[in-house]
Amino acid sequence: MSLQAYQKTAQRSEDPRQTEYRLFGQVTRALMEADQLDKSEVARRMDALDWNRRLWSVLGTDCALPGNGLPETLRAQIISLSIWVNRHTSSVMRGQEEIGPLIDVNRLIMQGLMPRQETPSASDAAFVGTVRASLG
Repeated sequence: MSLQAYQKTAQRSEDPRQTEYRLFGQVTRALMEADQLDKSEVARRMDALDWNRRLWSVLGTDCALPGNGLPETLRAQIISLSIWVNRHTSSVMRGQEEIGPLIDVNRLIMQGLMPRQETPSASDAAFVGTVRASLG
């Protein structure tokens, strides 16, 4: 089976939560690699930072849409995280902050997206709230 055929099959069998988890994994891996690069590798670092910022921007924009099916509190928390990611990313790009906190937030979100045995509940909102509170 070709790689493209595999990817199409995987996409058809994934639910949105699995797709988000996989995307967060790819973006987080890129951030981790960028974090290990020498500061002189500006273009490669910026590419990873920009990819992460775009991911969070899409999430924030989607949560702002009236038709979004997530609970209002969770939507607001994701929008807040999106704003924080945007600001922190700008600080990283200016050399004022480190990439690590962006990686940490993505990992926490991935933990919340991991497949579970039980039905998803209101604990999702509590999880994002905990992440938000830890960011200060």
